[in-house]
Amino acid sequence: MSAPPVVDLPIRDERLAQDIANGLAAVEKLLRSSVESEDTFVTEVSKHGIEAGGKRFRTLMVLLAAQFGDPSAPGIVPGAVVIELTHLGSLYHDDVMDEAQVRRGSPSANARWTNTVAILTGDYLFAQASDILADLGADLIRVQAQTFSRLVQGQIRETIGVREGEDPIAHYIEVLADKTGSLIAASGRFGAMLSGAPADVEERLSRACEAVGVAWQLGDDLLDVASTSTESGKTPGTDLREGIRTLPVLYALAEDPGSRLAELLAGPVAEEDLDEALTLLRAHPGMQRARDELVAWMDRARADLAGLPDIPAKEAFLALCDYVVERSG
Repeated sequence: MSAPPVVDLPIRDERLAQDIANGLAAVEKLLRSSVESEDTFVTEVSKHGIEAGGKRFRTLMVLLAAQFGDPSAPGIVPGAVVIELTHLGSLYHDDVMDEAQVRRGSPSANARWTNTVAILTGDYLFAQASDILADLGADLIRVQAQTFSRLVQGQIRETIGVREGEDPIAHYIEVLADKTGSLIAASGRFGAMLSGAPADVEERLSRACEAVGVAWQLGDDLLDVASTSTESGKTPGTDLREGIRTLPVLYALAEDPGSRLAELLAGPVAEEDLDEALTLLRAHPGMQRARDELVAWMDRARADLAGLPDIPAKEAFLALCDYVVERSG
């Protein structure tokens, strides 16, 4: 069973499009078989997250990056599965920490079973990823370990929150880079390394992918405020209801601390105040400042991508950069 890429990314080169489609299908097949266990319950809970869907964004990054070397190299599909298992395992843990009841439209594992089951299932997915990774070599193991360290540190920083004297905006960006950007950076690096791409290409792809990851999350922040439920398929203001201080909110609080908007954003926004908060925040200059930050990250990505060989995968990466900016409004 294949999964679609993160966006309906038009790949004009037919051969590249077919390579990516074949790669996605191969990753999906191995992803499902990699969580099979003699214990049917372990298999059921593990597949729960896989079958909930997801766009396999990180898989797409691995496969595109692999085009800069030998895209048929045998380690690429297993490497992409390692990345996806790591991502999925982190989602099981995130849902426990967030007390989430739903994941991608279905009951989360912690809601369907228990927190303990969800945590242990996340651990099982990490273990399965490590088992696959052991066959890919020490260099890949080191990259994975360093990435996992960043993921955990990002989660710790987010959980602890902003410390006294720390810039809330800088803190927020650093958390995004560690929690979201690091694994997407590893996706680009895995694809380059496993395909035998040159070292300078590997570095460029890793930096560009991290920038794309941070910008994508910033785009989600903007969409949560600016979009309608018809446009996004999600209820706007979800972060405001939960009291999550995303970048537009942080700018608004920093620039107008005594305003009515700041009063509304001081904590979780009550349902009866949500429309007012959204209206005020949409009109606030903080929205444009957040967009400017997103564009700056995409400019970083494009600068690294510009130095890559002129092959169809480079065009696809640049098209993705354009999409990330356009989707933010």
